[in-house]
Amino acid sequence: MGYLGRADVEALGFRHVGRDVMISDRASIYGAEDMEIGDFSRIDDFCCVSGRVTMGRNVHIALGCNVAGGEPGITFEDFSGLAYGCHVFAQSDDYSGTTMTNATVPDCYKKETKKPVRIGRHCIIGTSSLVFPGVEVAEGTAIGALSVVTQSTQAWSIYTGNPAKRVWRRQQTLLELERAYLANS
Repeated sequence: MGYLGRADVEALGFRHVGRDVMISDRASIYGAEDMEIGDFSRIDDFCCVSGRVTMGRNVHIALGCNVAGGEPGITFEDFSGLAYGCHVFAQSDDYSGTTMTNATVPDCYKKETKKPVRIGRHCIIGTSSLVFPGVEVAEGTAIGALSVVTQSTQAWSIYTGNPAKRVWRRQQTLLELERAYLANS
């Protein structure tokens, strides 16, 4: 995996780029002027990131993810991440058949849901999961692989399934590790 150098990252025109940011030379970035990336964050190969996206520090978007912030935007708080092949959408067409769909159709012929998405601190979204418009993944939430998240979550919980349901409480021991990490960085 090759990463862009600092000059190449800055040349993309982000609103803000923190220190030691790593972006794969095989990632696709659209609308960088509407994006902010915090310190020590990373975007891996074959990711597509578009629209309004804000990433805190130590955010990781793993290989093959789609982050579509659209107009309302997606926020990743510190220490959050997406495992391989996740999709996060802040906009979605109406699939009911009452309007037309897809990006080639003018807005006046379709109805889109446009709601911001927030991925809280210390959240991890498991491999190949989907997160839909308007969802807030609360602090410390873990989403199991192949889950479909259509509703906001409770903090420090584990969710899995289609649709994702709360199955367990998540430990908060990692907060001690965060304090140690920040004290040493």
